[in-house]
Amino acid sequence: MPGGSLNDSRELVAGHFQILKDKQRAIRHDFPDGLALRVHRAISWLGRAEAEHDDDDLRFILLWVGFNSAYASEVKSEIIGERGIFGAFFETLVALDADRRIYNAVWQRFSQEIRLLLSNKYVFQPFWNHHNGMPGHENWADRLASSQRSIAAAMGKQDTARILSLMFDRLYVLRNQLVHGGATWNSKVNRDQVRDGASVLGFLLPVFIDIMMDNSGHNWGLPFYPVVD
Repeated sequence: MPGGSLNDSRELVAGHFQILKDKQRAIRHDFPDGLALRVHRAISWLGRAEAEHDDDDLRFILLWVGFNSAYASEVKSEIIGERGIFGAFFETLVALDADRRIYNAVWQRFSQEIRLLLSNKYVFQPFWNHHNGMPGHENWADRLASSQRSIAAAMGKQDTARILSLMFDRLYVLRNQLVHGGATWNSKVNRDQVRDGASVLGFLLPVFIDIMMDNSGHNWGLPFYPVVD
């Protein structure tokens, strides 16, 4: 990989921006326009996120924007609908991940953080639907237990794409809390999920971008909000 490698899981996230930027400059002439724009935007947001060392809230938001730039899908308000869209994206990334970097991140490096996020009721949307008085969500605890059984089954099969989809469901709730003003900046009540979410996303986003660049022949689709005159 020109400019360096992302294969060494011991690398600090702070080094990913320059490695990816150097690689992009070296091979971008082969990129379709849609992929070129996605990668350019995602790397720009990753670089800003890596420069943010002291503010986990801001770092998480910046990383999410970078993820959405790479993913280039209109974010929907329905979590279940988003799960299906995320699922296809993650299945593609996992299938193209020849070095199993995503697999190693999910099952080794961040296994504890992911388990905590998946069991945290504060990033489980039915919990908030119930507390916001929405009818039909009184059984949120049963739904969370059912979700945990689904998670356990996916973990038993080491279904990486499925675990990613479930985890990003939770991160999407966290994203909504922050972006829509449902949390206080630097609040003590949500530090664990913000910190863990930023750590996991900060590691995975560079890997996602790298895989996309390595597979420029794949049809990644057209980005939303293209550059126009």
